[in-house]
Amino acid sequence: MVTRHHFDMELENLHQDLIDMGNKIQESIDNAIIALKDQNIELARQVLKNDDVIDELEHKIERKCINLIARQQPLAKDLRTISTALKIITDMERIADHSADICDLTIKMADQKYIKPLIDIPKMAEAAKAMVNHAINAYVTQDVELAKKVCNDDDEVDNYFVKIVDELREIIRQNPDTVYQATNFILVAKYLERMGDHATNIGEWVIYNVTGVHKDLNHGEVR
Repeated sequence: MVTRHHFDMELENLHQDLIDMGNKIQESIDNAIIALKDQNIELARQVLKNDDVIDELEHKIERKCINLIARQQPLAKDLRTISTALKIITDMERIADHSADICDLTIKMADQKYIKPLIDIPKMAEAAKAMVNHAINAYVTQDVELAKKVCNDDDEVDNYFVKIVDELREIIRQNPDTVYQATNFILVAKYLERMGDHATNIGEWVIYNVTGVHKDLNHGEVR
């Protein structure tokens, strides 16, 4: 009984670390888009610096998971929960990487006047950030319905991506001189689209953790 209580406490600490990592990632998304909109180079550089903090948190969680497996010898369901956490932090770290990618582009365009006001990119970022938030909450609470919602919400992010790319292609068609900057904004949209995909992966892992069945909900196939 004492051993089980200790395991549950360690698992709770693991969940708190995941929440902390999720909060830092959402902050990175916010700051990356603010830096892009305002052409705030210092803020962009801060996001890049904080990416190292998120990487270290990933390694910390990874070590905790390995220690739990080695020392506690968890049973099947608990082992699946820990293994799921290991999968999730990989997707979370890649989401943070994409925030850093956006900041790299922000720095490259620092001294340029933007070809258009940024309207849909911030909306797309908010949708992607919400998916990340719900995905982490779904894991902590083991909420399958919330995890399914995350997967369904990816359609909204994908729709923004198509809309943004179509608009930028038209801008390039009308004025080929805009190609460099328009291409960078297309890359920003692609990074946000990938964030949605990684959040979807987290949702799928949550469903697997609870049900024991891993499905690719974007295509309906078991992986």
